Amino acid sequence: MSDINEMNVGPRWYVAHTYSGYENKVKASLEKIVENRGLQHLIYDIRVPVEIVIEKKGDKEIEVENKIFPGYVLVKMSMNEESWHAVRNITGVTGFVGPGSRPTPLTEEEVEALNIEEKRVKLSFSVGDSVVIYSGLFEGYTGVVQSISEDSKKVTVLVKKGRRDMPVELDAGAIKPEQ
Repeated sequence: MSDINEMNVGPRWYVAHTYSGYENKVKASLEKIVENRGLQHLIYDIRVPVEIVIEKKGDKEIEVENKIFPGYVLVKMSMNEESWHAVRNITGVTGFVGPGSRPTPLTEEEVEALNIEEKRVKLSFSVGDSVVIYSGLFEGYTGVVQSISEDSKKVTVLVKKGRRDMPVELDAGAIKPEQ
């Protein structure tokens, strides 16, 4: 495993394969190892992605937690010999996802698609503000922000087209406050 140290590209998300049903035990064990050995500078976050599902049992509704990826634990870590051994030697871990014995980090697109990390976007405008559209089909138009999506990625702007106001949905990065 001498090439593990060469793979260190900073903190990235890796996927550890576990025995099914051991995900929470692996997470708890790894958190304890990180605390006991002082590995906070190498292992930053450990996740077992779950979703809450409401099931009906007779006339009662019960919230049930289902694992999205049974048999897998997501670990944000800087990959080197020490961090690799810390994860790999936990009871219940069978290895990392990747070709052969080489752990492969998730790409930025995969991390975003899995919605692992919440990136809060700070917008320089709010509902009711006048904005200028500086890219896309409506480049150069001005309008008023009508609504902003929960994740702050999409913005609906009322653009004046002739004598009408037309709502246009845009990426938040395509507009800026009117000066």
